[in-house]
Amino acid sequence: MNTLHRRAATRLFLAWLSISLLIGTGVVVFKLEQIDAYVSSLALTEAQRFPLAELEAFNRGQTSVATVEGHVRELTKGRFAIVELYGPQRETITEVVQPGSQAIEDALRPYAHPFPLGDEVHYIRREIDDQWVVQVVVPLRVADGPLAGYLEGVYVVDAAARAQIRRDLLISLLVVLAAVLVTSLALYPILISLNRDVLRFSSQVLRGNLDMLEVLGSAIAKRDSDTNIHNYRVTLYALELAKAAGLPASDQRHLVVGAFLHDVGKIGISDAILLKPGKLSAEEFEVMKTHVDLGVDIIQTSTWLNVGRDVVEGHHEKFDGSGYPRGLQGEAIPLNARLFAIADVFDALTSRRPYKEPMSCEAALSVLAEGRGRHFDPTLLDTFSRIAPGLYDTLTPASDATIIDRLRREVIDLFFAGTLKGVSA
Repeated sequence: MNTLHRRAATRLFLAWLSISLLIGTGVVVFKLEQIDAYVSSLALTEAQRFPLAELEAFNRGQTSVATVEGHVRELTKGRFAIVELYGPQRETITEVVQPGSQAIEDALRPYAHPFPLGDEVHYIRREIDDQWVVQVVVPLRVADGPLAGYLEGVYVVDAAARAQIRRDLLISLLVVLAAVLVTSLALYPILISLNRDVLRFSSQVLRGNLDMLEVLGSAIAKRDSDTNIHNYRVTLYALELAKAAGLPASDQRHLVVGAFLHDVGKIGISDAILLKPGKLSAEEFEVMKTHVDLGVDIIQTSTWLNVGRDVVEGHHEKFDGSGYPRGLQGEAIPLNARLFAIADVFDALTSRRPYKEPMSCEAALSVLAEGRGRHFDPTLLDTFSRIAPGLYDTLTPASDATIIDRLRREVIDLFFAGTLKGVSA
């Protein structure tokens, strides 16, 4: 299963699980509410059976507790395990507990239940000793007359009813799970198709951006009378150093952008200075140094190109703070800039130019070592010194086409990260 299918399947599974849990919870709540509604209805029915005239007579002192208790006891012969009668001031008048229900009464004793406001029925559902228990309190009054008292009933859901409820819940949940699963499976090919379209467009945009990097890098090289292959080779050196240093893929991508555009600001330097064959004067060198800020000005208007700013702005900084344009020191210099500076100087030393012969790998590394801790980050330089000989032996004899092809393949792997590869443009 490739990345596209794996991501789509994972997201659909998570959506299926979330929706199933959500709807399943709703089904459970609905079923429990049905129980509560049934018990409330039962309590209202029993309350209507209760002779309120006897309760009012008791409140006036015209009948005994025993008489009222007899009527309460009749209610326990129905579906209530415990029935308790309260007066209008919420004082207990009498309580009747069915045989075998005393343990439930004892377990409920610590829980104080609120009395309903107005004529509403109040209920609380609890689980006691693996039994479902519903306490319901009903106000008692004759028509629009004064409140005569309250009737509390404790209903215990029997084992058969609990088993039936569990079966109903299980069936309902299975139906919900199956329905959501079938819907997810039906949506899967549609999502895959839509996702492929998005990835295809993203692939085209990304390929266009990468092509733009190459074109800009080539334009800069031609403007500087430099060889364009330098951009590819120095980017390879820098990218391999980044891998060896353990940089995350996101930083490596930013490094590639910065490597191609590191001298983009030279477009704004006049030919008289940029193409001068001899050494620059102090004034001319100050002008040349402005190519860094010019480069930043050029790329900062593009969100995509601006990720390479660390390299563009910092590749002339030196570890001891003697570089330009900011005079940054040590780890205040962005990591990608410190890393690229090593690769840039090494490639310049080992490359053939009209005005110089290339250095050997050993000689170039000796020059870099002289700048250890002054020009270059010592830790990164040590890492580069370990990998440079192998890279040098591979890249130096390679043709321009081979170097370009290798970098393009590495950049595709890096930027497409397994997600867009295989999506045709």
